[in-house]
Amino acid sequence: MKKLILIFILLISACLITKAQDSTDSDSTDMEIFLIDAYVKPEPPYIFILSFYTSKVCLSSVIIDGKYEYVVSNGLSEAHSAKIDITSLKFLEKNVNFVIETTDSLGNKTTSEEFEFDLPFEPVIKEGSSLWTLCLFAGSVFLLPMPGYVNANSNHYYSLSKEIPIISVRSRSGNYPSSYFSIEYTHIFEADNKNYARLGYKRIFPINLIEYISPGVTAYTNFYGQNGIAPEISIGWFNLFDTFTVYTRYRYNIKPGDSNSNFHEINLGLYTRLLSLYL
Repeated sequence: MKKLILIFILLISACLITKAQDSTDSDSTDMEIFLIDAYVKPEPPYIFILSFYTSKVCLSSVIIDGKYEYVVSNGLSEAHSAKIDITSLKFLEKNVNFVIETTDSLGNKTTSEEFEFDLPFEPVIKEGSSLWTLCLFAGSVFLLPMPGYVNANSNHYYSLSKEIPIISVRSRSGNYPSSYFSIEYTHIFEADNKNYARLGYKRIFPINLIEYISPGVTAYTNFYGQNGIAPEISIGWFNLFDTFTVYTRYRYNIKPGDSNSNFHEINLGLYTRLLSLYL
């Protein structure tokens, strides 16, 4: 009987120790953020008022619209507040997203869910240019086809392509989505098979010095039996007007079972997230 009682006590002790360890591990990594205020004063200068509490003491910063980062608390604290002048910042929409980043005393970093605030004014990109004007300009430039070079069985052709990102997957931070789905049309001058439609999936990895590297894959067809798959790699080089990214892309088009129909492509293009639906 004594042995059974001793075993029972040991089992209970082991369970309590495990539970305590799990609780400690959870406390060391979980960070809860309780948003109190997030609004912009209605009169100029336009000041963004932000205040929140955290479940543990930590350092904190806020990233506005994926590109403007400000320190909120530069010392360990549970109560955080900031007043940020956003008068000179450029926004594309009245509804602005932001995330909060924290670093606890052990160095664990956490990024919050995405929050929002509304601007008390219409976004103006630069003097004399409204959001509507920017959208017209962006739409006209974005719809321009991109030039390309095609090598098929040692034959050389020129092409025009237009890729449109239709669905993008949000990233936690940065100016680019983590990935996107696209549709695309290509016309190859003087080739036997001139017109192709494509459906693609691309990943985006932002890197220093340039903008990003983006591997991807597309399925293509000319609707007359020329069907295949094409792995690709794109390099985003630099931004234009904070809206477009100039990139180059290499793609190898493969028709299964018919290597003579395979061909290489090199393109110069413009990427923008303006016309994409975000998830």
